Amino acid sequence: MWKQLRELLAFEIASGGQVSIVNRLDRETSGLVLVAKTAIAARDFGLLMQRHALRKEYLAIVWGWPEWEHKLIDAPLDRQGKRQDSVIWLKQMIHAAGAPAQTEFFVERRFRRSTCTEGCGFYEISFDPHLHPLPGQGEAVAKRQVRVGEEKFSLIRAIPRTGRTHQIRVHLASIGYPIVGDKIYGPDERLYLRFIETGWTHDLEQRLLLPRHALHSAKLATEGERKWTSALPPDLAEFCSGGV
Repeated sequence: MWKQLRELLAFEIASGGQVSIVNRLDRETSGLVLVAKTAIAARDFGLLMQRHALRKEYLAIVWGWPEWEHKLIDAPLDRQGKRQDSVIWLKQMIHAAGAPAQTEFFVERRFRRSTCTEGCGFYEISFDPHLHPLPGQGEAVAKRQVRVGEEKFSLIRAIPRTGRTHQIRVHLASIGYPIVGDKIYGPDERLYLRFIETGWTHDLEQRLLLPRHALHSAKLATEGERKWTSALPPDLAEFCSGGV
């Protein structure tokens, strides 16, 4: 992306401008990226970020229909490899000794979509019931089964109150609603390793449905001043086009 930005803003750079990226997105996440074209603008936005005065909103497509309309997740995050063995260096986990992390979630829409074409089966989602206990569950980690092809999905609006690595993805997966297409926090982290080795394959499509995780940066806003919005891109809008 940096190469494309330099080409797009070649005149400003040639004229002595200092191009800086204000907010960054995970690889595969689509949507808004704010770019400052001068050192003054970069400083001003940097101060806004420090004061948590730049509001961010994301749209995510998740497996299943949450029973709630609104939920606040307050669960600290840390790199998994610091706490236990991990085959993926960057993978994050919820851990009491991690950095504070809060995300607010709202259900925007529930819909159905036919996804089962062949070889349909179940996979298990693990989540921590101590964070969000369910009746009759006392074990440290609970599981629920999701059938590939079960057709139930939701469009979720996510508002991160902090900016930890993979925060929205980890928080949604921790309560049993992983993002569609997520190779790390979805049905099986080994799918990420397989993707690195083989690229996108028919088998991966059967398990993940989308070639990238369905997370989109939809809105950036400063306190009462400026606002930028971005509609769902065609690939995610098409996925949501099934009937409610």
